Amino acid sequence: MREPRDVRRQRILAVVESRGEARLSDLADDLEVSVITVRRDVEDLAREGKLRRGHGVARSVGPVERGAPRAEPVAQGAEPAAQGGAVALMVPERHTYLYETMHGARSVLYEAGVRVALHIAPQAEGAERPLVERVLGEEIQGLLIAPRWRTAQEEADYAWLAASGVPTVLMERRPRAGSALHTMDSVCTDHWYGIHLAVDHLVRLGHRRIVLAARDDSPTARALRAAFAEIAASRPEIEDWTVMLSAANAGVGRVREPLDLAARLREHGATGAVLHGDVDALMLVQQLMDHGMRVPQDCSVVAYDDVVAALGSTPLTAVSPPKYEVGRTAAGLLLRRLEELAAPGAVTTQRAELLPELKVRGSTTQVGVV
Repeated sequence: MREPRDVRRQRILAVVESRGEARLSDLADDLEVSVITVRRDVEDLAREGKLRRGHGVARSVGPVERGAPRAEPVAQGAEPAAQGGAVALMVPERHTYLYETMHGARSVLYEAGVRVALHIAPQAEGAERPLVERVLGEEIQGLLIAPRWRTAQEEADYAWLAASGVPTVLMERRPRAGSALHTMDSVCTDHWYGIHLAVDHLVRLGHRRIVLAARDDSPTARALRAAFAEIAASRPEIEDWTVMLSAANAGVGRVREPLDLAARLREHGATGAVLHGDVDALMLVQQLMDHGMRVPQDCSVVAYDDVVAALGSTPLTAVSPPKYEVGRTAAGLLLRRLEELAAPGAVTTQRAELLPELKVRGSTTQVGVV
């Protein structure tokens, strides 16, 4: 099923703003659409003044900070922290959610006068390690990274990151207990609480048969699946619940095969569904409409991510992680860690969990409301 146009254009804007400019052919590959479709979207966005169009490229309308740090320090009389080199900031490609986190981190670092070296990690398995090793060969004083960790096995194979030799903070990732990264600083959304918000909202509206659909290609998706199973099993009001994949797993660079979620919802008699992430939730609404089911009258839908959930023809109720604040908090933690390097004494590992919020829109309602 084709991705909604508004969602696709929002993703184009996020990529262009994060990179400064992007080739139309690269955007087409990222979005898995034709170059003609991307060109049409870029032309429309350019007419709206949201980006600038060049020959075969789309450019951000605002300046992209790539080099010189700001001169002013954080506080009057303080020295900028950038004297030891740049801070490397690394996020996976094709990940609009983490681009917001990246922007939050970048804002704090520039306010502190720290130069940022942005690196986008390719989707290919094993691509991050050589990229990090190359970055460490440059003059950097710290690293902010959101590892891709598409599989549980990949997540367990990151001992090399613990040996980076520079202060490092993980963004929107929680190291496994007992793993080589267990003692590494991290800032993450409390995804258990996010699922609690979604389930509690549906239960309060009278829903007793609820489905969670999520992929299995990210640590966030795996955390949501585990949290939903625990929470749904503990709520006596819920008569039936199930966890399912929202799309068939596909290899890197291949189109994911959407599953017939509408049929699965009918199979379970579900009146409420939680979808990770926004695009899958918007596509579910389309599937339900194609099957003659109305949202929210016949099925209430809650999205998890809230990147583009509000842009649907039916704006989606969504769990909204504090994506921007995760980046800001991670950057602040790294700056404090850099200051501590010059002071004697042991350094205590810090883990921060930030609470998401639920934004109620038009895709949820009480059971039986026509």
